[in-house]
Amino acid sequence: MGTSKRLAAHYDMRSQHRSILAAARSGPLQSLTERELALREHPLTIYPQPYRSVRAWVRFGPEAIRVDAKLMRSTPRAAGISFRAEEQIFRCWVWGSAIEVDDE
Repeated sequence: MGTSKRLAAHYDMRSQHRSILAAARSGPLQSLTERELALREHPLTIYPQPYRSVRAWVRFGPEAIRVDAKLMRSTPRAAGISFRAEEQIFRCWVWGSAIEVDDE
């Protein structure tokens, strides 16, 4: 019996949401600090709409997890991303090397 690609994508998303919520129980979502971002020294780009789909490594306490996210803002070194798990929306800054742009 075959599987539906549409349903497979839905189940993948549900699985990722469960993984994110499980990781969130390990501790708070970590984000780069103001010192690390150095916004007074580097230009900041804010995208009016979520710019690109990305895969990003984020950390909840000691737990690292890879998530599907939207690129919301960026500097030459860092990326501000947004991702969700069920009804919760998470936002953080990660190093640019922690993201991979999805080919849509």
